[in-house]
Amino acid sequence: MANSLQQQLLKAGLTSKQKVRDAKTQKKRNRKANIDDGSQELKHQIAQQKAKQAERDKALNEQRFAEATEKGLVRSLVTEIRKHAIGLPKDGELKFNFTLENKIHSLFIDNKVQQQLLNGRLGIVRLEEKSYLVPHKLAERVNLLVPAWCGYLWTADASQEAAEVEEDDPYADYVIPDDLMW
Repeated sequence: MANSLQQQLLKAGLTSKQKVRDAKTQKKRNRKANIDDGSQELKHQIAQQKAKQAERDKALNEQRFAEATEKGLVRSLVTEIRKHAIGLPKDGELKFNFTLENKIHSLFIDNKVQQQLLNGRLGIVRLEEKSYLVPHKLAERVNLLVPAWCGYLWTADASQEAAEVEEDDPYADYVIPDDLMW
């Protein structure tokens, strides 16, 4: 019987058992690497799926970051509203009405606060079923970030529209008093 070359070299003492084993394992690895079992296509598909998943994860993380930032801004806005809120006068005689989300809300205020509201120094913000008088700048920020909370905000456009009189207006000669309450 013919011995394999490895057996002959082993008997002659030119190689060791360890080198024979290493050669066999290397030969098996080479054979396995050369076999095309469609694994390249599978690897390519897996790489594409991972890339798509990474893009989705990145977009989701960006969205979550934006939401967290917005929540942080909203939280800071709530604390600012509560911090800078001006107390309603205890002896408020005038009923100041404002609309928010198609509902009419009322506050009892005095003449000084009414003038500040009408001149644009104060605004009204409604948060958690409670109305707050806040400085105009803060009311503007609330209107930009969460418009649903801004109850009354004086704007220059509204005052200009009220000041403009139409030429064909039959009631142009009649002056509407500033203290008219509805």
